[in-house]
Order: sequence, then C-alpha cells, then structure tokens
Amino acid sequence: MACANCKIRAQYDKNPKSLIGRFWRLHINFCPGWKAYLKSLSDEECIAIKEKYGLK
Repeated sequence: MACANCKIRAQYDKNPKSLIGRFWRLHINFCPGWKAYLKSLSDEECIAIKEKYGLK
C-alpha cells in the first residue's frame, strides 16, 4: 500500500512539528486509505503503528 512508503509520513517521522507533518497527522484521522492500510496489517503491526502515532 502507498501508506507504507508515503513521503508525507516519512516527513512526519523526521519532524512531527513541521507543517507537512502536522498535515499528515490530521489527514490520517479521516483518510479511508489509512484505515484500510491499518486493517491490512497483522494485529501486532497495527498495535505498534497505533502506539507510534498515538492512535486509539
């Protein structure tokens, strides 16, 4: 999936407080592609991603 290699996500990982990083973090709250990406992951991977990005 594109979410695994997203350049904007990589920008967030480098600097979460950047404008692009904050946009990405806001975007994942409503992005259907991100939600599908999380569903495609194993339970362990999904939990790790949610913890990394502070998701519920």
